[in-house]
Amino acid sequence: MSERIKVAVAGAGGRMGREVVKMVLEDEELQLVAAIARSAGPVDAGTLVGKPAASVIVSSDLESALTSSRPDVLVDFTNPQSAMPNTEIAVRLGVRPVVGTTGFTPEQMVQLDELCKEKGIGALIAPNFSIGAILMMKFSAMAAKYFPHVEIIEYHGDQKLDAPSGTSIKTAEWISETRKELRQGNPKEEEVIEGSRGGYYNGFRIHSVRLPGVFAQQEVVFGAFGQTLKIRHDSYERAGYMPGVNTAIKKIMGVTGLVYGFEHFLD
Repeated sequence: MSERIKVAVAGAGGRMGREVVKMVLEDEELQLVAAIARSAGPVDAGTLVGKPAASVIVSSDLESALTSSRPDVLVDFTNPQSAMPNTEIAVRLGVRPVVGTTGFTPEQMVQLDELCKEKGIGALIAPNFSIGAILMMKFSAMAAKYFPHVEIIEYHGDQKLDAPSGTSIKTAEWISETRKELRQGNPKEEEVIEGSRGGYYNGFRIHSVRLPGVFAQQEVVFGAFGQTLKIRHDSYERAGYMPGVNTAIKKIMGVTGLVYGFEHFLD
């Protein structure tokens, strides 16, 4: 058996981070060497996720944890405020970031790509690791060629910090690659309440719903004369993202530079 890939997990105390820790511990090709969480305290990472002790104590400081454990890959599911500094620290230390946190600007991604190439390593920023969500985006881009009138409605829990979601932005980007800009609706349209028509992107609208009890769903609605087409993806639990995260950890080892979007790792 080849040498295992050493993995660190940032945001290990969060709900998504805990799933990543479990996945790494259950894969014989991966080795958990560090877990970082600001509020979890000095607890064993295995115990934290309800598994046997893993001899990895959760740390509150990312840089010291990466320096001492020397991982190959950092998986980051923290928040938009922490993602960029975390990624910069990882790349500077020669650790390959696999980031599921959204909120990066195009300028930041260019900067990270340059840093990665200087270090000769790869990085992945992925708005969504769900294979079903990737297919939803792909099918939406295909449909937009024939149904140019479109709106996106995305649903998340009320604790999500960014709006619109990274997945909806990525979907809009894919749609715009096959659809020329078309300003939809009545040209005399007027919002009685500001924001009622949603966020404007390349002529169409993105609507963000934030409610308790919701996990993650997205619907892309196309309209034409006498018909509509709806392409929808629903996620029900975080474990559904783990096959994608697992694939990303393994494939990032052979990449140089920044990759934006998990779809690039699908065969």
